[in-house]
Amino acid sequence: MSRLVMKFGGTSVADLERIKNVARHVQREINAGHQVAVVVSAMSGKTNELVGWCREASPFHDAREYDAVVASGEQVTAGLLAMTLQNMGVDARSWLGWQIPILTDGAHGVARITDIDGTRLIERLEINQVAVIAGFQGIGPDNRISTLGRGGSDTSAVAIAAAVNADRCDIYTDVDGVYTTDPRMVPRARRMDRVAFEEMLEMASLGAKVLQVRSVEMAMVHNVPMFVRSSFDDPDSIDSSPGATPPGTLICDEEALMEQQLVTGIAYSKDEAKITLRRVADRPGVAAAIFLPLSEGNVIVDMIVQNISEDGKTTDITFTVPQGDYARARKVIDEQRESGEIICELVSGSEDVVKVSVIGIGMRSHAGVAAQAFSSLAEKGINIQLITTSEIKISILIDAAYTELAVRSLHSLYGLDKPQD
Repeated sequence: MSRLVMKFGGTSVADLERIKNVARHVQREINAGHQVAVVVSAMSGKTNELVGWCREASPFHDAREYDAVVASGEQVTAGLLAMTLQNMGVDARSWLGWQIPILTDGAHGVARITDIDGTRLIERLEINQVAVIAGFQGIGPDNRISTLGRGGSDTSAVAIAAAVNADRCDIYTDVDGVYTTDPRMVPRARRMDRVAFEEMLEMASLGAKVLQVRSVEMAMVHNVPMFVRSSFDDPDSIDSSPGATPPGTLICDEEALMEQQLVTGIAYSKDEAKITLRRVADRPGVAAAIFLPLSEGNVIVDMIVQNISEDGKTTDITFTVPQGDYARARKVIDEQRESGEIICELVSGSEDVVKVSVIGIGMRSHAGVAAQAFSSLAEKGINIQLITTSEIKISILIDAAYTELAVRSLHSLYGLDKPQD
């Protein structure tokens, strides 16, 4: 008998008909002999509605009361799914974060999980009762409801899977797995059977929207296999018997992969902006004068390139920030210039840029991967503005107008168009 955690996102539980469909997926796993815990999100659009109400009620609202309001969406879904399962003859009970309990730190609205005691859940699972758990929430050190921020339900599911020693955490969404790139941009993109945690972490952080970074980080730390699959597949057509391979993509430890592909996928992010400081007076502490105030302003800096002049007296510094933080970042830089902390000739920027990334654990043992990418883009007339690399990733910044051409070219270059054997 396997122990599974099944997580269903907002589109999967958008209305009562879809909740009934989710219940059929759960019943299928129960009938196959598995112990099952289910983590649910709020119905699609409900969290945004609740957040809007909070802002309308008080633009500068108390974060603790904000959490009390927005956590209610998952509570409704959990109760409705438990009722639906009971009506189908399945023993089920809903759980809120504080009832388990899921303990978090005190950062209301963006709390992080500190501990989960899975004892009570395990007791219920062992008597074959389905635990239907409200995702996205826990209880803070002030004994009040806390919420986990963006991607919180995925993170809840993985944390619960680790706490109850689940064999797998199935993430049900509106796509049927992880693809080599965005299939809307590259029709020949294919679904991958398996992806290493490290690769998925890079893909999630670099623009792939299937999984949230925090959930993949937690799965990697606790070695919890994740399975990305579609909630819209017909529950009755799926074989859930022991040993059967369900449709979808398994996210697992690198050692579980039979073969390490050179390149696994191509990701892209349109949420990018570039800032360049020209002829900055080069002196000790100049980088700190730029990046420390940005950090204090909660501006996340990604790609950084510095070029020192031949005489060593000035330097050019270029970096990227999230597009939504561009105006704030420019304001911070302007304030530093006005105060004399930064002395430079010119500050320029652009929001019309895109970051395209090549990802693959096979890159660790192969030379020339970056050179191939640069040559391919040059042949297409695509100018590269910035480059950053790691052991398993190459990221380049280009004009947004060339996004589709770059992604398609790189996808073909590394043979990702070809069907798997």
